[in-house]
Amino acid sequence: MCGITAYRGPAAAASRARSALERLEYRGYDSAGIAARRPDGTTLHARTLSGVAALAVVTGEQSTDATTAAIGHTRWATHGEVSEANAHPLEDCSGRLYVVHNGIIDNAEVLRTQLVAAGHRFATGVDSEVIVHLIEQAQRPGVGLGDALADAAGHLSGSWAVVALDARTGTLAATAHGSPLISAQDGTGTYLASDVGAVAPEVTEFRVLEDDDVVEIDAAGIRWHRAGGSCRPRGLWPVPRTALLASTGRHRDHMGNEIDEQPVVARRVLEALGPGIVDGSLWRGLGLPSLDDIDRVTVIGCGTSLHAGRAVAGVFGRLGGLPTRTLVASEAAHEVWEPRTLVIAMSQSGETADVLRALDALPPRHGTLLALTNSSSSTLARRSDAVIDCLAGPEVGVAATKTFVAQVLTGVCVALSGLSAFDRADSACLGADLRALAATPDALAAALDAWRGPSAQLAAEYARASGFLFLGRGAGLIYAAEGALKLKELSYRWAESHPAGELKHGPLALVDAGTPVFVVDNGDPRLDVDIAEVAARGGRVIRIGERVLTVGGVPLHLPRTGPSWGPLETVVPLQMFARELAVRLHRDVDKPRNLAKSVTVS
Repeated sequence: MCGITAYRGPAAAASRARSALERLEYRGYDSAGIAARRPDGTTLHARTLSGVAALAVVTGEQSTDATTAAIGHTRWATHGEVSEANAHPLEDCSGRLYVVHNGIIDNAEVLRTQLVAAGHRFATGVDSEVIVHLIEQAQRPGVGLGDALADAAGHLSGSWAVVALDARTGTLAATAHGSPLISAQDGTGTYLASDVGAVAPEVTEFRVLEDDDVVEIDAAGIRWHRAGGSCRPRGLWPVPRTALLASTGRHRDHMGNEIDEQPVVARRVLEALGPGIVDGSLWRGLGLPSLDDIDRVTVIGCGTSLHAGRAVAGVFGRLGGLPTRTLVASEAAHEVWEPRTLVIAMSQSGETADVLRALDALPPRHGTLLALTNSSSSTLARRSDAVIDCLAGPEVGVAATKTFVAQVLTGVCVALSGLSAFDRADSACLGADLRALAATPDALAAALDAWRGPSAQLAAEYARASGFLFLGRGAGLIYAAEGALKLKELSYRWAESHPAGELKHGPLALVDAGTPVFVVDNGDPRLDVDIAEVAARGGRVIRIGERVLTVGGVPLHLPRTGPSWGPLETVVPLQMFARELAVRLHRDVDKPRNLAKSVTVS
């Protein structure tokens, strides 16, 4: 979950690494740091708890920065408290070697004990520090930095993406195992980063480090190898166009702009994928099997991606009559798998550790694996039989908004294409879903316009509320769950989502006079009874999704009817309310406490 950057070139290494690091800060913002080699052989080493922007003071602008090699890091703490002392880059005993690390070293304590016994001095409480001392121990005359790093990695257990800097020579070396790392060149120098988004404005193509690859960068150029021998560089990936489509708008925070961008994202997805739905070419183009050869669709995901997966599963189940199930990735290890299963793995980053571990448990002949991700070069994408890019573009806010909408719509397009290709849906129902799909961008835009004022008013009204209840039935429950998650992530207030029919089986005890209860209306007439039960106990019902007409001056509520994936546009007011409440409570909506965007540790 930490972010890593590095650069080696003729000049401006520190400022280039820092600029790239700013685009990775969503991966962790507990602390940040830079280490760089100056032309005179001295080292710039700065760490801060004040965010990546604070490093600009020490790195300077490119025009004045003469450093030739640098590494940078933004941290999401797993081992050791959040402190400047525990911030990366971490150094060896001599001050010559520096490392940055993303991942978890499972055997760190054992290695620490051995290294201390060998005379090494530790300055931090973090697991990552063992790496720099292992490199120090391995780097003797005749052993280059890359070979020393490969030797050090041979002692590690866990996951890691590591970049090491030899401040005396300016050499960089990098390796990865179970954590993402890419390499790219801009014509004058070489970048390393956790995510291509960090360097997308500077390069046009990149390479991915596979597990246990080692890259060494020095005055002679770039050398790829592995422990005990050389290896050929991996294939080049083009930087995706969407990597440059960062959200801009009227808000000072990224999240507000990303919420506003959702109609644009929806149009982008439908323009790219919509033409391949009716004739089934989208499905066939992915190389997916006939639906006659699939007995079950299983969706794996975490958090918001899992909610999106539940919506996608609804299309296969409600419209196509296929058995479906959704699995929390961290709990999927002990599932029993049917041999003719289409597994859809959902991960915005494509690097979610729990999703990748769930795939490790799949039997060899489980069926077909489709990755739905915002990164077509990610580990998840490379491990899958087929990949679909959700086309959301960069999302800086840690709490997912536009990527949720993009994942739902991308998955819906694929599902509808499969059902069309093999005639597995009632034509009238399929037609209704296709019309609803085409209307989605306008529905999202209408929700944005309609709820700008009310969301702010509700936030003011409920700023002191200690807890919130979210209810739904059928597909509406998906969006109730996503609304509750957003509220928890951003406001740090308790929020629970429940099937509305379960009220009498326990959750109704939470309702008291004035308790805010959000109800996602998907057109189920039984919701009226559920709402009456809440109102009878003094709860304040905020109904999302119904149509309201005025007849004789009296408001008449008409439940909406939605497509097989449910009322997607209802997530917009829930996102807006969560953000408005968080802003009113003086939370940083882009950087919720204790959270990071790419969950690369499990």
